[in-house]
Amino acid sequence: MFYYFISDLHLSEERPEITRAFLDFAKNEAPQASALYILGDLFEFWNGDDTQGSFANSICNALLKLSQQGTPVFFLYGNRDFLVSRKFAKRCGVSLLKQESIVEMFGNNYLLMHGDSLCTDDHAYQRFRRITESKILRFIYRNLPFSIRLKLSASVRGKSQNDNQNKAAAIMDVNPLTVLDKLNTYSCNTLIHGHTHRQATHNLDLISGQQGQRIVLGDWHDSTSILKVDSSGLQFINAPICNS
Repeated sequence: MFYYFISDLHLSEERPEITRAFLDFAKNEAPQASALYILGDLFEFWNGDDTQGSFANSICNALLKLSQQGTPVFFLYGNRDFLVSRKFAKRCGVSLLKQESIVEMFGNNYLLMHGDSLCTDDHAYQRFRRITESKILRFIYRNLPFSIRLKLSASVRGKSQNDNQNKAAAIMDVNPLTVLDKLNTYSCNTLIHGHTHRQATHNLDLISGQQGQRIVLGDWHDSTSILKVDSSGLQFINAPICNS
């Protein structure tokens, strides 16, 4: 028995090699797992459930087939795919998780998050995040013409890239005290998250006096980043993504 965790694939039609790597993983490796957890930013940007075409359908069909084969798929949205709805998740056979979720594996509780809410030193981003969390604004956005949504999302991504170039790397990383506070709130010793693209295992001195860990999932820009959790512990699996 083991579980897989992935995040930050940023799937898009512009990077078909990453999509191929994911589809291969969903077909060959993922069915062996007891469950697959996707901790946000599966898509580069999700503009709404009317996003159609072979690209979107291929992802949805792969997830649906995986769940039908007996591997439950759980999804926790990120800052790029927060518009994924329950309707779309149901069509893909995926169960949506809360933004801060607890899972029990092998007698231990793990806190799962996307990770962007932990970057509390990035005040500008946190203000933007509060806006995107508004149910009213999400409703308005979903009901805009698709062409307008495409233009708006492209504008937001462009501004985000420009802003990030002028930010110190430390500001865009998680705040250590925020991490400790979250683990203390949920009485957990281990946090698994993505968002920062900085695959690593960090040992922590928890508020409770116990030892803990922060496990950071990597992105899939140049290689896969898959976390495998079994009874013996945690292991990262990385493989290069071929362009051909």
